[in-house]
Amino acid sequence: MKDPERAMLLSVHPRFANAILAGSKTVEVRRQRVAAPPGTPVLLYATAPTMAVVGMARIAAVHVASPREVWSTHRAQTGITRREYDTYMTGATRASGLTLEDPISFEEPVTLSALRAAGTFHPPQSYRYMKSDELRQVAAAGPVVSSALREVLGDLAPA
Repeated sequence: MKDPERAMLLSVHPRFANAILAGSKTVEVRRQRVAAPPGTPVLLYATAPTMAVVGMARIAAVHVASPREVWSTHRAQTGITRREYDTYMTGATRASGLTLEDPISFEEPVTLSALRAAGTFHPPQSYRYMKSDELRQVAAAGPVVSSALREVLGDLAPA
């Protein structure tokens, strides 16, 4: 990644987090335009009932187009049915298909309570970008995560 100061925190249902980490879901869809360059690290936050950062991946590409075009291009990689996709995209005029690669599953997920104990942490509704101070906070919350983050982002070990 060109900018080691930035990564994406992506909230996904546990079913989808597991599929991404298993490699069976390689495209995550969003209802809005996502502007993230290839190589951007993505931390996967699995929503309730898991409520933990469970792994990470990298963005290989982002395809922004109409919902119809994103589905047409990526349907086999999304891990969802057409009905689920159409329900999710209701009312959207743009969609993004995030092609993810190099998934890493954390042996010990970092729970929401551990993340909050390490500092102020709020999981996003959809996604948000994280800067180095927030990444250090996540790294401090779990040694397995710290090791994986250092490997991908450089030395982010807490001071």
